[in-house]
Amino acid sequence: MSSTDLPSELPNELPTPGPLVPRLDGPLSLPRIVFGGGALSHQYNSEELLSGDTPLRTVQLALRYGITAFDTSAYYGPSEILLGNALGALRDEFPRSSYQLMTKCGRYGMADFDYTPARIRESVNRSLERLHTDYLDVVHLHDIEFVSTEVTPRRTGNHTSALGEDKAAYGLIEGEEGKVRGEGDQRILDAFGELRKMQDEGLIKHIGITGESVCHLLALLMQVEGYPLYTLLRIALLILHNPPFKPVDVILSYSNLNLQNGTFLDFMPQLLERAQVRQLLAASPFSMGLLTDVGPPAWHPASPELRSATIQAAAESKARGRSLADLATGYCIRHTGGAIPLVVGLSQPKEVHECVRVWREIESEDNALRIEQEEAARTVFREAGVLDWAWTSP
Repeated sequence: MSSTDLPSELPNELPTPGPLVPRLDGPLSLPRIVFGGGALSHQYNSEELLSGDTPLRTVQLALRYGITAFDTSAYYGPSEILLGNALGALRDEFPRSSYQLMTKCGRYGMADFDYTPARIRESVNRSLERLHTDYLDVVHLHDIEFVSTEVTPRRTGNHTSALGEDKAAYGLIEGEEGKVRGEGDQRILDAFGELRKMQDEGLIKHIGITGESVCHLLALLMQVEGYPLYTLLRIALLILHNPPFKPVDVILSYSNLNLQNGTFLDFMPQLLERAQVRQLLAASPFSMGLLTDVGPPAWHPASPELRSATIQAAAESKARGRSLADLATGYCIRHTGGAIPLVVGLSQPKEVHECVRVWREIESEDNALRIEQEEAARTVFREAGVLDWAWTSP
């Protein structure tokens, strides 16, 4: 749907009766659930779905449920355009002041990373135009792990030792927080500095960094590990300890808080306290389609052992009367609690209904049986040796 192809008559997608998704207390006042716009791309959906009225109906329903923040990126193909068009069509019911927009810059294609200040400014201006707004609530530097100087003793496994005995090897030792370890680190500081200027100009309210590695073929080619929590922490400390000595406003971590990998919980205290990050977000409860009943997409970098364990966990969960996707959503909702919004990829009204149904169930019911079923699924991953395991991208 182009910007000139708005519908003459709006749909009327209605939420099921019940409580609406609340906003959280915090510096950004984000809703408990954030609309993940990465799903509005050709990586996850067909051209037929994206070119019809499904994105508009999905956005309308999400807003009516109280999901009033949207996460997207310049890299997600048509996502910014689709969201901008849908929000423009809904402006009478939901004016700009009623929702928040978060996007990303610095990554524009599989191998197109450009953190130069001029390209950063150009990207933000293009996002403003696509989203039909004169300000953005959050702009992140996208996939910093591909740009920053690599500091790690290994690329696979459980990296929580970065918080303890191996912190020097990960560049996290006390007293060296401000150390620029190479050209990549300086590129990030320069790009972040340009976003600071745009923040001063009123174009951006908050600035963040993300580590996502959504394009796994590129991760394979560039030999970058998938989930760089230690890199996010190191770069957040680097920004805090270099002029103008202000903390990162927001960090979004992708696929690090789910049934298979919960290491985000270990890193949270240091991100919040040592790096003074104001707001954390967790994204992708399904770990990019891994934790579903149909299995991961062909491009997913999960190892054969992890794929096999996921198939087993899905079958056992179904036998106990609950889908693996249901358990995965609920696990993330429970563990993000009242402080950390959960970004969930949404592209169809049925997905919005299901996400809110799980949230309402967790908020209103005894979760003892659900927790038991979650732990049974995690036991499958544990026994397969892939629990809390970040896969390599060799």
